[in-house]
Amino acid sequence: MLEDGTYFEGDAIGADGSAVGEVVFSTSMTGYQEMLTDPSYRGQILTLTYPLIGNYGISPTALESNLPQVQGFVVKELCDYPSNWRSEGEASEFLLDWGIIGIAGVDTRALTRKLRTHGVMMGVISTYESPAEALVRLQAAPNYTTYDFVKEVSTPGPYQWNDNYRPGASQAQLIFNDSPRIAVVDYGTKRNILRSLAALDCEVIVLPYSMSAQEVLSFRPDGVVLSPGPGDPARLGQATETVRGLVGKIPIMGVCLGNQLLAHALGGKTYKLKFGHRGANHPVKDLQTGRVHITSQNHGFAVAADSLKGTGLEVSQLNLNDMTVEGMRHTSLPIFSIQYHPEASPGPLDNKHMFAEFVEVVKKEGSHN
Repeated sequence: MLEDGTYFEGDAIGADGSAVGEVVFSTSMTGYQEMLTDPSYRGQILTLTYPLIGNYGISPTALESNLPQVQGFVVKELCDYPSNWRSEGEASEFLLDWGIIGIAGVDTRALTRKLRTHGVMMGVISTYESPAEALVRLQAAPNYTTYDFVKEVSTPGPYQWNDNYRPGASQAQLIFNDSPRIAVVDYGTKRNILRSLAALDCEVIVLPYSMSAQEVLSFRPDGVVLSPGPGDPARLGQATETVRGLVGKIPIMGVCLGNQLLAHALGGKTYKLKFGHRGANHPVKDLQTGRVHITSQNHGFAVAADSLKGTGLEVSQLNLNDMTVEGMRHTSLPIFSIQYHPEASPGPLDNKHMFAEFVEVVKKEGSHN
């Protein structure tokens, strides 16, 4: 049920119950498990336009966080008999085990056209309510933009990343070496960001979003990555203050929400997109090289280009679908950011080099040792 009264009937998948969230869509053809566990989908009901989902099952290696983050899940058809050598279960079992409410048998392309025409809306999935009851409860629910979801997905304490880190593992004392030390401020980071940095021989320390700039710098990092995450960046005043306190003291790279927070920290503004960018084939042009890259994206807000005047930031990349800001660079400081996901899993690898570029900047600026 959408907030305007439009509703779709289908078959329940996953858990029984009722879930309210902002209804969004992704056009990615693969990567349903990565999307389900992407913290940027916190508080949202995810609709997939590709008609067949779940055909390669569920694998522990495809988790982008400790657990599914979506509020609900909408698909056309959910495969009952997955086939893949890595598969250890079915998508329906995965949803049920984690209490995620979903619906199959929906015309997801019709739902997508609705959202493209009218913009994203709040919605509800229910296995027991009548349409009238669902609409009443939906109308009483708070809007997605009024809630701080970052506090739900950020790490409660610092930890050092390695591929053996799993949910519930003890966060042992940090052990440092001579590699570049990168602090990832966790607004809802994805595991593949941490893997990508570790693959470049970096020490990767993940820090809570609530830390002050002084606390972040106390870990003596050589560079800071501002991670992706859910929700409205304009609500994250404390996080913005932290970023502002890091500017000019250390190399910074922002990704997705991190890109938006960087803009806010330096005096820029953001705005909510009509239906967001969620998919694995968004064309982005690098204004310096003229090259066009295919990118994976998941965001509902964007930086206002005209708000960057006087901030020291300049637009470095543009989305060729709608000409929105996809990247920024500081004119004098070792700071740059991107709106898309260079670690993308699923998605193209065109922009994997962005992490290597940041590590080179970090090395050029000097080491903590």
